Amino acid sequence: MATTMPAPRRAAFAEEAAEVEVLHANLDKLKSLSRKIQGSMSRLEVSGRTVQEAIGPVYGNTQKLQTMNANVDRLLEAIERAREPFDMTKSEERILRSRPERVGLAEYISSMDRTNQALRELKNSNMRSNQQAISELTGLLQLGTQSLEEAFRETCRRDCQPIEPLGFIMKGAQFPRLPSNKTTQLRTINAQVYSYASQASPNELSPTAKVYTHERGQYMTLSLQNLAAASLSTARKMGSADAIYKKGSNGVGTYAHGILGMYLAEYDNVCQIFHRNEWRPVFAATCQASLAVFSSTLRDLDNHVKSNIVTDCYLAYEIVDVVSNTSFELENRTGELKQAMIEALRPVRETAKTSLSTLLNEVRSRIQQMQTLPQDGNTVPITAEVMQRLQIMSTYLSPISSIMRSLGAGGWSAPSSGTSAASIPTLKSFDVGADGKLLFSAYCTDTMDTLLSNLESRSKVLLKGKSVQGVFLANNVAVVDRMIKSSELSSLLYDYQPKIDGWKKKASQLYTDAWKETSIHLLDVQYTSKQPRPPSTGQGVDSAAVVKSMSGKDKDGIKEKFRNFNLSFDELVTKHKSFKMEAEVRRQFGKDVQTFIEPLYTRFWERYHEVDKGKGKYVKYDKTQLSSLLASLS
Repeated sequence: MATTMPAPRRAAFAEEAAEVEVLHANLDKLKSLSRKIQGSMSRLEVSGRTVQEAIGPVYGNTQKLQTMNANVDRLLEAIERAREPFDMTKSEERILRSRPERVGLAEYISSMDRTNQALRELKNSNMRSNQQAISELTGLLQLGTQSLEEAFRETCRRDCQPIEPLGFIMKGAQFPRLPSNKTTQLRTINAQVYSYASQASPNELSPTAKVYTHERGQYMTLSLQNLAAASLSTARKMGSADAIYKKGSNGVGTYAHGILGMYLAEYDNVCQIFHRNEWRPVFAATCQASLAVFSSTLRDLDNHVKSNIVTDCYLAYEIVDVVSNTSFELENRTGELKQAMIEALRPVRETAKTSLSTLLNEVRSRIQQMQTLPQDGNTVPITAEVMQRLQIMSTYLSPISSIMRSLGAGGWSAPSSGTSAASIPTLKSFDVGADGKLLFSAYCTDTMDTLLSNLESRSKVLLKGKSVQGVFLANNVAVVDRMIKSSELSSLLYDYQPKIDGWKKKASQLYTDAWKETSIHLLDVQYTSKQPRPPSTGQGVDSAAVVKSMSGKDKDGIKEKFRNFNLSFDELVTKHKSFKMEAEVRRQFGKDVQTFIEPLYTRFWERYHEVDKGKGKYVKYDKTQLSSLLASLS
């Protein structure tokens, strides 16, 4: 049985069916459109291939033309650059072939800078076609450098007229420096030449530096030549050949002062003109010629000292002092030339070192060669001369201390020879902490011992009798002692007195030995076991009682002793008065004799003077007279 659908539902189904039909219709249209689009794309692709096949050759030709055009442009640029050096050479040549003062220093240097820059670029290009331009530019730079060198030389020479250093030294004025405007100009030129020269020869002085060292070196050498000549002329012996050198009389001190002043001024100039790395070599090269003359002058002075070592060794000490101080001052102010100055000083310093032993040997030799000595016991000139030598040496304490420290304690005792044994280093030579004053004191003591010991040994050969030997030795010791106390030696020889006292004692013993022979006559023999003790009066020995108790033979013996004493005593007194004695020696010997003889005579006289019974036949002096006579000996 058929079912009947309600009307609303049939209407809904009908509407949906209609929508489906619409969708189918749209889908058919979309498919149709897709087919049309696909057909169009196929036709477009065919057309694109056709266009590409037609246009492709044209586009390739265009790219080739563009590349070719770019290559042509670059070639034209390269040709233009290649032409630039040739064009530049002509323009810069006009400037560089002119004088710097004509075109102006700044413009001239700018032209060199441009030329140098162009040359570097050409060298970097490695193009064969540029070789001619490179050669021409190199020649222009050399020409420009030579022109700048010449301008540098002319600027230097304007202020290189020799001066007289003595005038500046006397006035205490600074030595002249180059004006600031000149140093500015020279610095500018040097900087330009240095930059070019350092590329060519990096380890050599620049051309301008060579010009400077030649011109200024010659200026200093000529300026100092008079001081060098004065140093030699003032060293010559004008009077006696035995004249002792006087401190400061030689011109070497002024010469060194002049060198110091000129070198300091020149160092300031060098620092103003040259680069810092050039200061040392330029300054050393500038001073080289004048230093060579200075070294030669010192060698000549050294030869003079060697020929007059005894009288002029002090000149060597002065040179050591002056040159050492100058070298230290240069080192402090510039940091340079100390070693060069020390090398120049070396010959004189070696002579100064050997002089110490030479002087000792000279003392020995002179004394041993003496054929006679004063028979009155007077001093010999060598004693005062040797002490004067030590006094003078004390005024050169600083250089002598330095020399002695290099020798070491006792190093001066080495015998002088041609090989200079003193110059051979030893371990003690390196005692840099040694006290120079102590070493000098030891040297003075050695010198005095050498002097006195040789005088003593020579007197024993040439002088007869111990008394005159004692007087001779005492007189020379007195001169030594007096010259120490009257000079700076007294503050330096702090331990000399015991040695002097030892020599005085030795001299006194020699002198009093002769009086001991006289004293023998004042000795008597008492046999206390056989004879009773002489009676005493409470005032001393009773001479009358003593004589009364004696036998006739004993009395004759006492009379003979008085007679012999009188003869010996009078002879010694006469001899004592005839001796030439220094005042202090006479006082000391008189005191020694009185101290020795008076007690013996007083005792002997008190016991035996009654043997003469006051007649004065045998007893010539009473004890008061003898005491007065002995006192007169002082």
